[in-house]
Amino acid sequence: MTTETKHDVYEIITTRIIDQLEQGNIPWRKTWKDSGFPCNLITKRPYRGINVWLLLSLNYSRNLFLTYKQLKEIGGSIKQGEKACPVVYWNWIVPKPSDPEGTKPKPLLRYFLVFNIDQCEGLPEKLIPIDAGIENENLPIDTCSLVIEQMPKRPEIKHKENRAYYHPFFDFVNMPKINSFEDSEAYYETLFHELVHSTGHKERLNRKEVVQQASMGGELYSIEELIAEIGACYLASFCGMSQKNFSNNVTYIGGWLAKLKSDKRFIIYASANAQKAVDFILNVAQADQEPIPDETAHD
Repeated sequence: MTTETKHDVYEIITTRIIDQLEQGNIPWRKTWKDSGFPCNLITKRPYRGINVWLLLSLNYSRNLFLTYKQLKEIGGSIKQGEKACPVVYWNWIVPKPSDPEGTKPKPLLRYFLVFNIDQCEGLPEKLIPIDAGIENENLPIDTCSLVIEQMPKRPEIKHKENRAYYHPFFDFVNMPKINSFEDSEAYYETLFHELVHSTGHKERLNRKEVVQQASMGGELYSIEELIAEIGACYLASFCGMSQKNFSNNVTYIGGWLAKLKSDKRFIIYASANAQKAVDFILNVAQADQEPIPDETAHD
């Protein structure tokens, strides 16, 4: 598979996210209910982490993608004027015999380019599912309840106070009663946000943003809030909800833009942690998880 490494991958991806935010679009609030979960046409493998939001933000009717090499192998071609989208992946650098003893393999972020099937011509019809991009109607509330019930090591969920929060020391989630929300979907979206926070507990994923109990407005707090925001949006879309209750708050967008422009690793780090949190809640096999970059590292 052809890769391109001449540019800084973090900068390439961050620039795409910044462009979306500056237009008032929040990529991780996109839903794949109508167009299907982004996956590779040939391998059928679903994309993960930041790649989900990069591909969803393209707004294609069918979220099926493939590389130029894959396209040529099946006899297809790119339509005139179409541009590819970068997709990131981790390439492990294996220690050399000359490296000091005990040197461990290190993940290095790389990217390759993919095209949506709507950008291509000459695709064999047998490769495209008849129902591509169309999913059966589901029952979002029932689905939400099932996700919550099956979450491993789930914290206690209380309804004692009229505010939503996760208490890391006593390890419980408090939620206002469901009738106090605009609708049931708003309740579950908020609960998902708090449950993503809870995955950071030392007995679950041991995420430093939670374990160190970041203060309001601090660096770790900002990162943790974005992790919970992205994770909640992922879960809402997984459950077939429209995410209409996630408001495009100007203050949040401004804060994210400022952080993205000052730290190009921020969005990759937050997305990787959100993916890991969602995998935990959905009880996805840990072996398929990607490494999480150190947001404090420098080139």
